[in-house]
This record gives sequence, structure tokens and C-alpha cells, in this order.
Amino acid sequence: MMHVAVLKGGPSAEAEVSRVSAQQVAQGLERKGYQTTLVELDEQCVNTLSSLSPDVVFPALHGPPGEDGTVQGFLEIMGLPYVGSPVRGSALAMDKAVAKLIFTQAQLPVLSDLVVSHQLPLAEQARAVRDQLGDKVAIKPLSQGSALGVKLLPAGGDIEQALSEATQFGDCLVEPFVEGLEITAGVLELDGELIAHPVIEIETAQDTWYDFDNRYKAGASEHIIPARLPAGTSQQIQDIAIRAHQALGLRDLSRADFIVTASNDIYLLEVNTLPGMTPTSLYPDGAAHIGYAFDDLMDALVQQAAKR
Repeated sequence: MMHVAVLKGGPSAEAEVSRVSAQQVAQGLERKGYQTTLVELDEQCVNTLSSLSPDVVFPALHGPPGEDGTVQGFLEIMGLPYVGSPVRGSALAMDKAVAKLIFTQAQLPVLSDLVVSHQLPLAEQARAVRDQLGDKVAIKPLSQGSALGVKLLPAGGDIEQALSEATQFGDCLVEPFVEGLEITAGVLELDGELIAHPVIEIETAQDTWYDFDNRYKAGASEHIIPARLPAGTSQQIQDIAIRAHQALGLRDLSRADFIVTASNDIYLLEVNTLPGMTPTSLYPDGAAHIGYAFDDLMDALVQQAAKR
């Protein structure tokens, strides 16, 4: 019987979400006949993994250090095969500014942006944002997920105050605020074949967006599959998701997030290398629509990692 260690939690601001994902992953694998052990990402983690000597590690981790290449590096040193992207791809995707540079080189559609440092005076940086991007902006911590720390100013407002709040999570990426549909498309890579999920449209209550609460509170958002977009637009989104996965050097799975305007202009926002596996997560919904029910998806990912 194959033994899988499922990593969870850790110091990330998304630790509680990670623990839910990990529980779901472990249960899915157990239903497929695997032996699983849930392992907390703490100071005992290395010793625990050494004593367990699992066949595969499944990092059900969200945010740094589990998703930014740090954990992947220590798994490489330990010689343990693991699910998901390698060190370099994980690190590149986690830094939104670096990822956007790579997307630009790959000629993928992205918004203009500025990077704001949490170590420099915010008043001066706020003026630069207003001068270059206007006052209607979206502010995102560079290396966080689940919309943590994101501040949206769709009607303008106090940019300096918004930066002050967002930079509590570190340096930030600032983009012009664009009105549109929140769209996502997953990618599953098996045996060298890249398969795009159907495009998913995310709908939340009026005057709200897909923030942390709407992501993880049951019933707070609706996943519309396929998205209510022209077929050609959906095909473009799937193509971009695959090209972004390739450009970053990712492996196994990823999920690309987009904004699509009323005129069907597409903007790639970011790529998640370890998508959530909670009951309300998007990636499992997309996988189910290409024939991979949750348990089968977990099985396929672990089997592929075991071959490495």
C-alpha cells in the first residue's frame, strides 16, 4: 500500500484553509486505498517526514512558505517525490510581479502595474500610483493568496491608506481597477499532456467580489461552468492558462485567474500552483468536468509524483 504524507498548515496566513484542503486530500486518497498521514508544517516536520519515509508527499499548502518553493526545496533535499510544481516554478508564480514579467515576455495579456515597497514612504509611492495608474486601482500583496490583503478602489479613494493596509502583508502590486467578470481556468498536466479545464465564471452577491470570505463560506459564491462567454473567448482563456503554466515552468496542476471585460477583453491576473482542495474550491470543480472526480484526481496526481 502506497503511503502519502499530506502537508498542512504552517505559518502562512492561509494555514486554516490549508488544513481543510489537506483533510479533503487525505480522505480522497484513503478512499482510493492509500495510507495517508497528515503532517503539520512545523519545526518537527523534517523529523516527522524522515521517520515516516513516505512514498509521496502531497503539499496541500497555500501561501508562503509552502507554495513559494521553500517547501519544495527541502523535499528535493530529502529526496522525497511530491505533487506539484518544482522549486523554480513555485517561486516564480508566487511573486506576482515576477510572474507578470514572464507573462509579458510570453506575450500574454496583462494589465500595467507598479510595485510598492512596504519599506519606503507610502505617501510618495501613492502619488506615483495616482500619476501613472489613476486613482481607481487594485492593490495586491506580492506573495499572498486567497485574496488576503487585497484592496480594491473601484471608485477611487485614499490610495495611501489602502497601501498602508495592504503592505501589512509585505510589498504590493498595484494595477488599474478593471470592471469585468471574475474568471478562472485550471490546467491538469498528466504524462506530458496539458489539459485545460472548462472556463469557470465566479459569481458573488451584488456589489461584492471573490474575497477571502466568498471563497470559503459555503454558498457565498457560485461557480458557473461553463462561463457565460463566447466560445472563442473561452478558448482563448484556456490557451492562455496553458501558456502561462508552460512559461512559468509549472508541473502537475495550476489555476489561472482572469478578468474579462464586457467587450471580452481578457486580462491574466495570476497563476496558483497549489489550488485549494476545499469543498468550495474551484479547481476540483473544473477537474470534475474533464472526467476527474475528486478521488480520481488525487490518485492521478499522486501516481504521477510517484513516477518521479
